[in-house]
Amino acid sequence: MMDNHMFGEPMGAGHWLWMLVIAIVAVIPAWRICTRVGYPGWLGLLILVPILNLALLYFIAFSQWPANRKGDQNG
Repeated sequence: MMDNHMFGEPMGAGHWLWMLVIAIVAVIPAWRICTRVGYPGWLGLLILVPILNLALLYFIAFSQWPANRKGDQNG
């Protein structure tokens, strides 16, 4: 008999709590990086979306940062 749960076991509260912790650990640095280079911080939320997280990294790595255009040198 097939269950409707992933791998046959229900996801408990501990699983969701762990996913929330991992999301926070990933989003906070991405949010800060986006704001430091001059982009809106909410772009850091894209780090949670599987293909868009790579697009975000390439975008930040190869774009002209607004902070540098304003004269703020971030290294």
